Amino acid sequence: MIGRLIWYAALLLVAAVTAALQLDRQSASIPALSKTVPPPARGFAQAQIAARALRAEEANAAVEEAKLLVERRPIPAESLRLLAQAQFAAGQTDEGFLTIQIAAKRGWRDPAAQEAMLRLALAAGDEAEAAKRYTALFLQNRTEDALLIELGATLFAPPDSPATQTLIDIVSGSERWPDTFLRRGIRVLPADAFVKITNRAIARNASFTCGSLNDVSAQLMKRDQDTGRAMQAVIEGRC
Repeated sequence: MIGRLIWYAALLLVAAVTAALQLDRQSASIPALSKTVPPPARGFAQAQIAARALRAEEANAAVEEAKLLVERRPIPAESLRLLAQAQFAAGQTDEGFLTIQIAAKRGWRDPAAQEAMLRLALAAGDEAEAAKRYTALFLQNRTEDALLIELGATLFAPPDSPATQTLIDIVSGSERWPDTFLRRGIRVLPADAFVKITNRAIARNASFTCGSLNDVSAQLMKRDQDTGRAMQAVIEGRC
């Protein structure tokens, strides 16, 4: 009899834990559920609670909730980024700078962390580092073109800037994304910088396909005939 009771109790415990974990995961898409998740089971829910405190401008509470989030979910860069945002809001500037740097190193696919690091690099005058962060944003489908256009106008408007040279190095040194650079770069980069980066990358044997080069040349001709002709001159020896 006692054994059966223990068995039923174990089943109930497993069911309760499973339900709590499922509720926690569901809170990622339905934030209102976050408060109903039992505190020991809060992971996704804890992120919602910390974000809610930050939105409510309860900075100190947001810091504490975000620290708890990092303890429970230390791997995702989003946890550290949320902590950094809370620390900045609470006036903990030094801690925030350190946290966002760790988040950006860990989470190259977290657009918010990369944008924060890009803007910090720009403020510090480190255009080469800013260009690396721009590349991380560029490669993410979640990054809006409007943001890339805004940041690109600052970074690459002087076609001979250190940021431009860094992007040339990145495009030339990769075999996996040169055509991706062409397809998106034509939309978001200043035309002069786009042509210069493409030209230098071609000279360094970047693996552009002729089809992609001809496509972007035609698009440039529609936008600006001078840059379009410059692009055509660039690809004449390649295709």
